[in-house]
Parts: sequence; structure tokens; C-alpha cells
Amino acid sequence: MNEKFFELKKEKQDRMINAALLIFAKYGYHHASTDEIVKTAEISKGLLFHYFGSKIGLYAFLYDYATRFVTLELAQNNVGKNETGYFELYKQILSARAAAMSQYPYILLFLQKAEEETYAEAVAEIKERREKYKRIMEALQEKADITVFPTEISYSMVWDMLEYTVNGIMTTHLKGDNFRADLFLAEALEYVDMISKMVFS
Repeated sequence: MNEKFFELKKEKQDRMINAALLIFAKYGYHHASTDEIVKTAEISKGLLFHYFGSKIGLYAFLYDYATRFVTLELAQNNVGKNETGYFELYKQILSARAAAMSQYPYILLFLQKAEEETYAEAVAEIKERREKYKRIMEALQEKADITVFPTEISYSMVWDMLEYTVNGIMTTHLKGDNFRADLFLAEALEYVDMISKMVFS
């Protein structure tokens, strides 16, 4: 991690991180512009390169920071520690994600975009960390008790349905000017409960 960067005031750190998360999430690595990042962050380009050296240096830092931050939220919320209920576990994960988004609204969109990243230079920088983060998320999902599912219903497809639904809600909320993680979470949880009732009705 970048020790010099963390000597900055927290407000400035977050402003730079949020700007980079937004632009990389929107355009992907190759098409993201450092000019747009510094404009959004309201800093000079020289300052950005002083702390990160290059665009790829910023991207690598950002991916490492984002995955660590989300993983920390999962740990602090004890996600999966004692819970194996399928929908209850999903709601724990969702709550931890919302907690991360309360500080960094675009962090999950950035991670989703990074998961799809194919540009060789970017992939080479994040490949190891991306695989580690994927294993962490898969391990959480594997804790879910699937024995309660009716035989005619695919538990993996239900998880995908939850993800598609929640991602759609998240995208809609992020389009507004004043994103609130608590409102996003409340609406998303309503949909999770509705899907749970549909599965076990």
C-alpha cells in the first residue's frame, strides 16, 4: 500500500479514491482518463502522479484498496461466521457491501468492472489479488445451506437472480445525485425477502 498517500487528510484521500473508483467503474482501465479523474477529484494531475506514479500504479493501488476494504467490512460484520441460512447469509453479505458503499459509493461497480477487465496491462497488475478476492467470495457463498431448496429449483441460479436484482437496484440508486447506502440497502433487502418467499412458497 502507498504510505505517502495515507499521510494526506482523510477527506482528500477519499475524494481521490472516489473519483478514481467512479471513472474506472464507468470506463474500464484502458478508456479511463486520468484527466477526468483529477477533474472529478478537484486535484492537480501532478499530485495524482506524485502519489501513484502512473495510471497503472493508481489502478493497482485502487484494486488492492477496494478488495481489502470490502473484505474488512465482511470480517467486521462477522459475515458467515455463525450463519449458514441461504438468504440470511446473502443479506449479511449485502449489508457489508452497503457499509462499504456508505464511504465509497462506486466501490462495487468498480470491482465488477475489474472482474470483467481484459486489458493485458491491467489484468497483469490485479490478477493475483483478483483471484484471491474471488476465492473469498466463493468461500462465503459455499457456507450457505442448500439442502433446504426444493429439488426443482437451482440454488446457484437463485444466487445469480439475487445478484442481478441487487445490482440493478444499486445502479438505479447511484444515478441519483445524493446516494444513500441505507436507502439502497433497505430496498435491496425487500427484494431479497420477496425472492425468498417465492422460492419457499
